[in-house]
Amino acid sequence: MKYEPHQYQVYCIDRIVNDPVVGLFLRPGLGKTSVTLTAVNILKYYRWCVSKVLVIAPKKVAEVVWDKEAAKWDHLQHLRIVKVLGSAAKRVQALNTPADVYVINRENISWLVDYCKQRWPFDMVVLDESTSFKNGRSKRFRALKLVRRFMRRVVLLTGTPSSRGLEDLWAQIYLLDEGARLGRTITQYRQMYFDCNTHGGHFTSYKAKEGAEEAVLRAISDICVTMSAEDYLELPSCIEHEIPVALDVKVKKAYDKFERDLLLEVNGDVITASAAGVLTGKLLQFCSGAIYDNDGKVVHLHDCKLEAYTELLESIAGEPCITFYGYKHDKDRILAALSKIKLRVREYKGPADEEAWNAGEVDVLLVHPASCAYGLNLQAGGRHIVWFTPNWSFELNDQGKCRLWRQGSPYDKVFVHYLVVQGCVDEDVMAAIHDRQSTHQAVMSVLKARIQKAKENGK
Repeated sequence: MKYEPHQYQVYCIDRIVNDPVVGLFLRPGLGKTSVTLTAVNILKYYRWCVSKVLVIAPKKVAEVVWDKEAAKWDHLQHLRIVKVLGSAAKRVQALNTPADVYVINRENISWLVDYCKQRWPFDMVVLDESTSFKNGRSKRFRALKLVRRFMRRVVLLTGTPSSRGLEDLWAQIYLLDEGARLGRTITQYRQMYFDCNTHGGHFTSYKAKEGAEEAVLRAISDICVTMSAEDYLELPSCIEHEIPVALDVKVKKAYDKFERDLLLEVNGDVITASAAGVLTGKLLQFCSGAIYDNDGKVVHLHDCKLEAYTELLESIAGEPCITFYGYKHDKDRILAALSKIKLRVREYKGPADEEAWNAGEVDVLLVHPASCAYGLNLQAGGRHIVWFTPNWSFELNDQGKCRLWRQGSPYDKVFVHYLVVQGCVDEDVMAAIHDRQSTHQAVMSVLKARIQKAKENGK
């Protein structure tokens, strides 16, 4: 296929070619992969500026997206792309295979740095979904930091650079400029742009100072490009709506008691992150209709949400839909329910499922949001997304929506349906998504409010 880039894509290509470091904060659908490969082609074969390029990506993206994109365009088909995946032996073999671009999943970057050590061979590094490196304490960030000095060019690619707030930016920008703009340490960055929140004399979190966002964006504006798809492309309308789900009276009473007993076991002032995750996970499972007991066995509770889901499928008159589930028992119960209906149901596991969906061979594609939120082009297969289990992460919700709501969609409208149990934690999740809070902050604030309510009701 002949590549005819939009004007904004030409601009982005020029930035990668001419700037040694650049962050492309482009919303999904703007063609980050083709832009980057085109720039690599120019740098490698026309300007002789790079020798070996490393792309670090989420695992599913590393498996299929980059080589598939190169094969799609006439001007890129000569690029040799090798995937550094699989066992250690296979990864070593891949690294010793002559290529232009090497693609590795982010989980193996520590291994790669340890393997190469001072013989780091990649003069250009591309971080696909750079938010994977937003945590400055993570092993993958610290590993890449060790070899940053060997890289002549660095490119960040993401559509949501600060989905949880400004704190997410420091580590990503450090990998571009080694601390020149936002400070050489996260402590320096916080001192410049954040205040400490305390409760009862104890530190709780950091809060951005007034005007901090504008100041940070101004500081990095020379090396970062921000674009929204809706500003540059003719996108379909995106219609999001919540479908209220009512629990039966008996089930609702059981939920209220379960929530109260569960929350009263925890002191609201000292909730740990692990405890918060367990608590909200159990409440979300209850809303969906089943829960894991202490032995890991599934306990069935109700079918209220499952019935609402099947009614929704009926109301969209058999149109294909992607369904995001949260837990394995959600998927199993959905599969069991849909086995009684004449629908072509498929669980997303890899490229074959993506191709079947886009070819119109699937009515319901069951997907865990963490497995296909990034990089996959699913817009050809349908226009409906259903969230069976709401997810706290604004980033996963946003990226999940953009699997269909993107350039190249044959539809004039895309619909995102959320099944929301009324009067329960589902509503809190939706509020957090709308507020674009960080997952951790949202979970903690919701739990503290619910624990206080449980205490009051228990008196």
